[in-house]
Amino acid sequence: MSGNSYESKDIVVLEGLDAVRLRPGMYIGTTGSKGLHHLLWEIVDNSIDEVSNGFGNKISITLNTDGSATVEDNGRGIPVDLHPTLKKSGVEVVFTQLHAGGKFNNDNYGYSGGLHGVGASVTNALSEWLKVTVCKDGKKYTMDFASFADENGKIHSGVALKPLTLIGESNKTGTTVTFMPDIRVFKELTFNYDIIAKRARELAFLNKGIIIELCDKRTKQTDTFCFEGGLKDFTLYLNEGKNKLFNSPIHLEGESNSVKLEASIQYTDSYTENSFSYVNNIPTTEGGTHETGFRTAWTKVFNEYARANSFLKEKEQNFLGEDFREGITVVLAIKMRSVQFEGQTKTKLGNPEARVEVEAIITKELTKFLKSQENEKIAEIIINKAKAAAKVRESARKAKELARAKNSVDNYNLVGKLSACTSRKKEQCELFIVEGDSAGGSAKMGRDRNIQAILPLKGKPLNAEKKRIDQVLANEEIRTIISALETGLGEDFDISNLRYHKVIILSDADQDGAHIRAILLTFFFRYMKKLITDGHVYIGLPPLYKVFKRDIEEYVYSDAELPDAVKRVGKGYQIQRYKGLGEMNPEQLWDTTMNPNKRTLVKVGIDDAAEAEKMITTLMGDNIEARKVYISEHANFNKDESLFDELKG
Repeated sequence: MSGNSYESKDIVVLEGLDAVRLRPGMYIGTTGSKGLHHLLWEIVDNSIDEVSNGFGNKISITLNTDGSATVEDNGRGIPVDLHPTLKKSGVEVVFTQLHAGGKFNNDNYGYSGGLHGVGASVTNALSEWLKVTVCKDGKKYTMDFASFADENGKIHSGVALKPLTLIGESNKTGTTVTFMPDIRVFKELTFNYDIIAKRARELAFLNKGIIIELCDKRTKQTDTFCFEGGLKDFTLYLNEGKNKLFNSPIHLEGESNSVKLEASIQYTDSYTENSFSYVNNIPTTEGGTHETGFRTAWTKVFNEYARANSFLKEKEQNFLGEDFREGITVVLAIKMRSVQFEGQTKTKLGNPEARVEVEAIITKELTKFLKSQENEKIAEIIINKAKAAAKVRESARKAKELARAKNSVDNYNLVGKLSACTSRKKEQCELFIVEGDSAGGSAKMGRDRNIQAILPLKGKPLNAEKKRIDQVLANEEIRTIISALETGLGEDFDISNLRYHKVIILSDADQDGAHIRAILLTFFFRYMKKLITDGHVYIGLPPLYKVFKRDIEEYVYSDAELPDAVKRVGKGYQIQRYKGLGEMNPEQLWDTTMNPNKRTLVKVGIDDAAEAEKMITTLMGDNIEARKVYISEHANFNKDESLFDELKG
């Protein structure tokens, strides 16, 4: 990195901006809530790249009363001089040229999360208006952009209204961007404070010591995030409410030719692995080569330590990686140049060199950690945890063999329970997991037998959050679900074997129904996470009421919708309150909840794996007081936008 020099000649232009308005989904994924927030992340990521590379230490995010958003940083400021070939200011180039920026070489940013994003230009292209203010070299500049329709109705996106203008002097440095998302593009224009706060907190954890201020002028709500402990603080935050096996997380840090690494590790008495990895501040929820390198080194070094210190006898086999990962919480953050993510979503790292270099760094730093006499107790705790996990693994192996045996489990568990569909085209098939035999009977009679299978649950499945895998496999309802999906679970999970590409949880709209949904989602999250991350899990929304008179009827799905439905039906109306799915006849269940042309489904996703982990621990774990507090603050948690998307069909 050449230092503080950052001029327009450093900005590399790859291509134009023409297609953004035509196909916004290609650039931001969706024109719903996620896409709206993606506009904000593009601007925030640029500011994070500045401060994480040592230029500045503060970012402010403001949600304005008119629906716009402002992001301000105290970095170097976007270049204001003329680009040598385009003969436009650096500010205009950054906001009007797709894939234009100072990140396509390594001279200006050592590490960048924004490199594989679509850039500030897309935020500009999909905004009604955007204003940039730059403080740089003792001066203050501003520039305005807008999107408008000409006399022929053609939309011109992100047009510069006039060149960059010098408006005065300033002793500050940095960039301020305010933008108004365009109502002609987005289905909704309301920024969600909680979603933004979660990401701001995460970024503050990942960038030790930086200050991120968040202000909502609509509600007067404010937060400031700054964590001097960085990843250590992040790990402790994730493990709040859990029984930790040692108090202070293990902190490993190192650097190689192309990778700068930091990791924080702590064990709890839980039975599952919780790994969260990041590359240049981007969450890699599907892992990748850096996670592989970490796991390989962790297992190898601890096995060597166990043998050298007589925890493993000569004839005993090494522990497996999964033994060392039981109860582990890991936050792994690396920074590297020339990042290769798999896909535009940036959820999986593909660089093969990352595996080698992460493995080398962890091997070196963990070996050094274990050589210190003061860490002997921690090493013993981890190895004893692995030893106990190995015993359970052997017990679970037998249960898994049972689960894989077609004659002994599939027939035993599914005959008389699963009503299969006739189609063999997996991508068309749907599995409804239904609460109770009564609702199951209606669903079986009302379904489309070609593509819809029905699996009624006779009782509540086991809460997987509190049990070992062998105990989970011993639960009949869980075994039935595993058999029906045909994917296996845990280390043996294989998404390519999934029999039904839509797995729909259908339970009553009451407290018991919510509990069953939570239990099933916890099980999928802990043992079949890819089922969720690949978008196969849904929640069916049955109606709460039927408002009717004579030949008019309307189904109502929430209390808030009821008054409007009553008005539409008019005088002489009657209301039927559905206490459970079993009260609906097959035709009603099909018409309201199962018909792909009419139903409403909630798609379960994980935008923020760390927050999802914390929510499930709080809701399904042993800390009763924490659960009460969470529910009181998030009474409508089943509609938390960070986990769910509502969609038709």
